[in-house]
Amino acid sequence: MGVPRLDSPDEEIKKWLNHIALICLSEEFQELKKELEQIYRQCQVENYTLVAFVDALYAFVAQEEDSRIYQSGVF
Repeated sequence: MGVPRLDSPDEEIKKWLNHIALICLSEEFQELKKELEQIYRQCQVENYTLVAFVDALYAFVAQEEDSRIYQSGVF
């Protein structure tokens, strides 16, 4: 599932949002976010909770995209 464009149909955007919600509710996501929060807090990163959330979400989306590319055989 690729990132929807701004002019994507509503149904595609809803699917993408549902996918993101499932990622955010997963135990693996929550664990990574907590770990990043601890690291960022120790490093005194401003808005460490938000930065940890964004970085964890990006990591999961990128990992899924990489898996999709790898499975398709396109490098």
